[in-house]
Amino acid sequence: MLAQLAFSANDLAQVRFAISPMWEVAPSFRLLTSTTAHPVHGAWVEQVRPRVLAAGLDRGWLAELTGFAGYVPDFLTPAPTQPAPTAAAEWDVIVASPADRVRQDLDHLARHQGHLGPRLSSLRADPPSRLAKVTQEIATYWELALAPYWARIRAVLEADVFHRARTVAEHGAGHLFDDLHASVSWGDNTLRLARRKHDMPRHSAGAGLLLIPSAFTGPGLRTRMRPPDPPQLAYPARGIGTLWEKRPATETRALAAVLGRSRTLLLTELESPASTTELADRTGLSPAGVSQYLTALRDAGLVSAHRAGRSVLYARTAAADTLLEVSSA
Repeated sequence: MLAQLAFSANDLAQVRFAISPMWEVAPSFRLLTSTTAHPVHGAWVEQVRPRVLAAGLDRGWLAELTGFAGYVPDFLTPAPTQPAPTAAAEWDVIVASPADRVRQDLDHLARHQGHLGPRLSSLRADPPSRLAKVTQEIATYWELALAPYWARIRAVLEADVFHRARTVAEHGAGHLFDDLHASVSWGDNTLRLARRKHDMPRHSAGAGLLLIPSAFTGPGLRTRMRPPDPPQLAYPARGIGTLWEKRPATETRALAAVLGRSRTLLLTELESPASTTELADRTGLSPAGVSQYLTALRDAGLVSAHRAGRSVLYARTAAADTLLEVSSA
């Protein structure tokens, strides 16, 4: 089936991009709970899956809300009002979701899955009190699975938006849509999506279009139609194939002269997130020394810390990546 979304001049003027943490949650969670190996995200799955399973998240709210395929309740992907909202800002919107909208989404989910289990039935009966529990679990999942890697993921998503914006500037919006995905085409003021089960009539959608580049959505597209919000279209971002590739070793002597050898060594070791114990084992530094150096790096904005069960994972920030790149140039 071919879905079509008509555009007026006003709709075209309201096309915009946004980076959304919640659009990464459901597809990444499905990937972690799948038994199928992924050609791109395998390294990430290997690191994260044990933490998610240890936390019991495969038996919680997210597991029932996202399932293994098909429909994901719309209230889990609120329309971003900013170009790059924080995860916490999107959780606030989810908690404030109108009860009738949550029930409509759960009824739709029940039609897809055949029924609602006791947990989701309780959510349907009392959305205001249960949504707080849902977002608490999402926050736990975020800290375990996505927050330590978010700087790297966001850099890829921002690069995609920059590329698309330049395409519009150089070739116009029509070329943007034709280049977005193999199943997307543009003509006669209409966006066409091939192989879609449902049409996208403009009269049942909000104005404009919200384009969401995604690291974990793919290889297909995901759409959300929930007036008065603009239609949302999540598509695989460019450059995802290189997301988890190890970066080439950098020359660090100049940076070590400023930060010190041990702090610089820790930054280079944080190619992927790690705990204090792991870093001590890898570098030969004492755990106490590693902890002290990481605190200094965190205070300087070069490292971020993320709670993972009983331990804390440290990750390089985008500022640290830039510092390493510049110092090795």
